[in-house]
Amino acid sequence: MTEVAPEAGRRIADVSAEPVKPVSRQERKQRTRQALLDAALAQLADRPFAVLSLREVTKRAEIVPTAFYRHFTSMDELGLVLLGQSMDILRRMLDTARDAGTDLDDVVHTVVTTLHDYTRKHETHFRFLTRERHGGTGAVPQAARTELRLFAGELAIDLARFGCLRSWRNEDLRMLAELIVTMLLATALELIETVPETDERVLATAEKRLKLIALGAAHWK
Repeated sequence: MTEVAPEAGRRIADVSAEPVKPVSRQERKQRTRQALLDAALAQLADRPFAVLSLREVTKRAEIVPTAFYRHFTSMDELGLVLLGQSMDILRRMLDTARDAGTDLDDVVHTVVTTLHDYTRKHETHFRFLTRERHGGTGAVPQAARTELRLFAGELAIDLARFGCLRSWRNEDLRMLAELIVTMLLATALELIETVPETDERVLATAEKRLKLIALGAAHWK
């Protein structure tokens, strides 16, 4: 029979004696809420939010349909929370790209590289956002368009840092920002819908598009 050293025995006893911290009711509720969000997002890879049913979401999240209402008042509320998460990702991406300074080549490269990194890490959120932007008249598509307009407004403020744009009117800066947002989302969707082996080509094209937009902006009267 193998003897256990006293020190080892004490360590084993200490580990086994450690109490398991119970999961609070609030933690369980938050986990279930996130499970519902994850379940919905997973099923939106190939269809718009408008056709997603509550029963489908709860089945994938492995909860009974009636339990859904402990976390969301409606499917629209769930969709708006998903939209909020997606916009948070987009804003974090913009925050990262802000560190590029004002040199055109550096800015363009940083923006495109950052877009690639965030898109590959959050493909389902970007797919959801790009689809809902053109999703019709429901609460979620309308909110998506509103949020993206607000995001373009934030980008317009950043664009005013560049020398050739400082004298631009606010409405022209917003127009330019909206053009850039449209181009970035189109690039994100192109990345999502193609294999990673083509990423280099997609990103090279994106850089050219951004430089073309910048060239046009520099000569805008």
